[in-house]
Amino acid sequence: MRRLAFLLLCFAALTAQSDPILVPEVSQHEVQVRQGFTGTELLLFGAILDPRGQRAAQNYDIVVLLKGPTEPIRVREKERVGGIWVNADSTAFRSAPSFFAISSSRPISEMVDDKTAAIYELGLNYIQFSPSGVIDVAEQRRFAAGLVDLRGQQGLYKEDMHGVSINGKVLYQARISLPSNVQTGNYTAETFAISRGRVIATAVADVEVKKVGFERFVEVFSKAQSLLYGLVAVGLSVAMGWLAGRLFALV
Repeated sequence: MRRLAFLLLCFAALTAQSDPILVPEVSQHEVQVRQGFTGTELLLFGAILDPRGQRAAQNYDIVVLLKGPTEPIRVREKERVGGIWVNADSTAFRSAPSFFAISSSRPISEMVDDKTAAIYELGLNYIQFSPSGVIDVAEQRRFAAGLVDLRGQQGLYKEDMHGVSINGKVLYQARISLPSNVQTGNYTAETFAISRGRVIATAVADVEVKKVGFERFVEVFSKAQSLLYGLVAVGLSVAMGWLAGRLFALV
């Protein structure tokens, strides 16, 4: 009995050692948002190696996921009443990623089942929103789909099922663009190696998106002196309105 247990332990150890190692990297670990920022493109790349640091012995599928900081959000549904669009039903999510982009070497539905995809959030249909209040499953799905569609139109949620290229079983790369309206904060670039329907290796790299220059000053000032910032904003608005009125009067 002891010999059998020992053999099982040895087999488990050898199996664990056979899993590949992912070595991820990102072209920019810091994205600086300045005045006139029009967006940028990140190159997520890396290598797939065996535990000895050599070329992997088999082919693996690769999925790359870039996720932005989470935030609470309330989603409202519009309804047309008497020719006017008004707010109707709404629901709140405690945690929704501000940015979500996923790329894979082939369609994820061909790699894993729905359960695995949901565990690792492998796709727009599997983003794990955290609803607040009383939960109605059908309503939650409807509002989640609406949020995904809205942020997809804004360029903040996207997926590319053929966006990862793999060369020689070793090197992989994917390009993900960040739009100009991207939120600042800490982003995580996750890489998944998949084989025979299982996620067998993961790795994470960090990316920081931050404002610099005058934009950074305004952001810090608005948080540190919120009342004064509001007064200045109102004063500037009034001054610009008065100036515009004087200019039109002269014309």
